[in-house]
Amino acid sequence: MKIDIRPIGNSLGVILPKPVLEAWGIGKGDRLTVTGKSLRPSRRSGLTPRALDELKRSIALAVVRDFTPSQIRAQILANLHRWRGQGVWVSAYDEWRDIAQRGDDGELFAMMLGRDDTATRLRESMPFVGLLSQSEVRRLHEEAAA
Repeated sequence: MKIDIRPIGNSLGVILPKPVLEAWGIGKGDRLTVTGKSLRPSRRSGLTPRALDELKRSIALAVVRDFTPSQIRAQILANLHRWRGQGVWVSAYDEWRDIAQRGDDGELFAMMLGRDDTATRLRESMPFVGLLSQSEVRRLHEEAAA
């Protein structure tokens, strides 16, 4: 397909047909990248909600594999204590605090790894960060993005 370069104000530009934009999966407000001699859609930065939750589940699974429930609960409570002191708090943290304080391993693992709505919602605010190495978390992010 050939597209004409047209004057647009004091600049030059192109008008892309809607079928091209639809094929690229982009629309108003999205960006294009100009590289060398090409024009292409910018890479999407981010995962779908389902893929993001799967990433969070994989992080939680790595934590469960590498740490005892006691270590996980201690990290949760330490993070929550620090975050409350910093004025960073969401209602999910109340639920995580209660789960950690009850000491029920099954409940802890169900919320970390479950696929139900409550577990999915709580994983959006994971308070067990800091247990895995940065390189392990980076590896899990790279796997999710592939």
